[in-house]
Amino acid sequence: MTQQKSPLAWLGGKSRLADQIIERMPAHQTYCEVFAGAAWVLFKKPESKVEIINDINRELTNLYRCVKHHLGELVAQFRWMLVSRDEFDTFLSLPPDALTDIQRAARFFYLAKTSFGAKIHKPTFGIAATAPPRLNLLRIEEELSDAHVRLSRVFIENKPYDQVIQRFDKPGTLFYVDPPYWGNEKDYGEGVFSREDFARLAGILDGLKGKFILSLNDTPGVRETFAGFRMEAVKTRYSISAKANQAVGEVLIFNFKGR
Repeated sequence: MTQQKSPLAWLGGKSRLADQIIERMPAHQTYCEVFAGAAWVLFKKPESKVEIINDINRELTNLYRCVKHHLGELVAQFRWMLVSRDEFDTFLSLPPDALTDIQRAARFFYLAKTSFGAKIHKPTFGIAATAPPRLNLLRIEEELSDAHVRLSRVFIENKPYDQVIQRFDKPGTLFYVDPPYWGNEKDYGEGVFSREDFARLAGILDGLKGKFILSLNDTPGVRETFAGFRMEAVKTRYSISAKANQAVGEVLIFNFKGR
């Protein structure tokens, strides 16, 4: 299967680390992304028999459902749009709950693609004199059509991380776990994930029937919290960062031996 790209730019997305994660995956029947975000690993990996992506962000999971079930209607929302600060501010001022699901999906996609640094919490309009906008209005149908096909057999959940792990934990399940980075817990909004959640997550993963791969930034706190599992240091580059060309250290954490 040809590798695909995620249709989204995403703070903390794994576009550059996905290949290293995929090559370390063990055999499995069910694949579950607990903190999906832009779901780069899902879009780049071969299909598993059963696949689930989950995220606590309701606007994100609504976008994925609309891409999966209402592609034509979603694409039509962009017919007369422009990439501009005024359009960005208009979308930002609209309360999502006052919109239809398809309108909400278009709003979220527009803001995610045009915000500075792909920020979803308190986003600001992104513009540069050296690069075109990430949102190409002439290629939206092509871009989202690829995602529509890839999501056709994927289950989409909008649950807290502990609930989705408990729901799908089986001996044949592989979880990919990509929580907020240590030290950046509030980047996705207040009350979404806290420093205390790392220890709670470690406790949940310690009792798994299935297998998991966890990716995080390489910090002393991460190494101490997940010390009971196998760790492997890796290098990557952040695709949305002032230091995008500098290699940074991350750790992949596992509850199984290497392939």
